Amino acid sequence: MPNPADIMKLMGFKNKFESNHPRFVSFIKDVARTGVGEGDILEVSITKPDGTKTTANIKVTADDVAMVNELKTMR
Repeated sequence: MPNPADIMKLMGFKNKFESNHPRFVSFIKDVARTGVGEGDILEVSITKPDGTKTTANIKVTADDVAMVNELKTMR
């Protein structure tokens, strides 16, 4: 059974993150609502303060979709 104090701490972190990054939270909610499907391309970029940028992407496969669906049932 989870420790209630740890749950409260996690909720505090979540609330702080949402307060600090509302546009990102909106983005995640939109993606959760519309879903990610086979053929979609997910891309992540990191830009350092000096301007150095690193980017990676994946094209979502049927196996990826199946894995996510399986993980949803494990809640």
